[in-house]
Amino acid sequence: MFDFIETENTVRNSHGLWVEKYRPITMDEFIGNDNVKVMFNQFIKKGDIPHILLFGPAGTGKTSLAKLLTKNIPCDVLYMNASDQNGVEDVRIKMKNYACSAGFKPLKVIILDEADRLTGDAQGILRNMLESYSAHTRFILTCNFAEKMIVPIVSRMQTFEIKPLSKKDVALRLVEILKNEKVSFTQEDIVFIINAYYPDIRKVINFAQQSTLDGQNDEKKIVISKENAIETDMLIKLTELLKTPNKAGVFDDIRQLSTEFDAASLEPIYRYLYDHVEEYAKGKEAIVIYELAESMYQSGQVMPKVRDIPFVAGLYKILKHLK
Repeated sequence: MFDFIETENTVRNSHGLWVEKYRPITMDEFIGNDNVKVMFNQFIKKGDIPHILLFGPAGTGKTSLAKLLTKNIPCDVLYMNASDQNGVEDVRIKMKNYACSAGFKPLKVIILDEADRLTGDAQGILRNMLESYSAHTRFILTCNFAEKMIVPIVSRMQTFEIKPLSKKDVALRLVEILKNEKVSFTQEDIVFIINAYYPDIRKVINFAQQSTLDGQNDEKKIVISKENAIETDMLIKLTELLKTPNKAGVFDDIRQLSTEFDAASLEPIYRYLYDHVEEYAKGKEAIVIYELAESMYQSGQVMPKVRDIPFVAGLYKILKHLK
């Protein structure tokens, strides 16, 4: 175990990407979700795991947790991402061939990221594989929305919700990384990055690295572009308005704010509203995500200069759902 940790640390410390360099390799390094960590420590102690489904918002550590678990038990691992490989043939050929082949270690594990993107037929085949090869092969699925997985799959797995860290914990982690990288920053820099990308820790870290510039005498510091600051400030204002759907004149305020966005490039705004949906639509996330998807689709069907029309219409529908 100690040799493994030493080797992993050597590889990790030399990595150019901060998200990989600071990816946890022990359960103690994984922050938050203490109840899940207790269960996973028991799995590691036994050297065995059940079929596992991890679900929660993007960037909260589901993949890190899955990889961390497999690195701490004796197993061979196949990693796949359903965003790229989500059809029947991907499941039938790649997963099945791996699951039924001989391994070098007592256990084989298939990590399937973004499993909620599997087609219905592919999920049906996966359901049968969970039972057929369970003697020597385990599956760890990650997804944003557990309700997109068919019930027979969910019922065959131990399900764990991975909840986002608090803004304070994410900020403390970011400060720790910046200090370790010897990057100078201001409190305003931290507030901006957290407000812009929370709860997606991966985006928080990536943006911080992207905004780090080399100065004189090997000094490094956070430099946030004026354009990014202005756009993020508007996005924060938009989500704050959506939090007050019953306020008089709120739709007029939203319509006025929308004129400041670039009608030809609305994708980052849709992404921001999707990533922060739990902040302004608690309990109504599903219908709001549907309206965002529909609005984004309609925006793609018209000329760039008038894409703000379906965008504003979609926001109006969202406000009605939030009231």
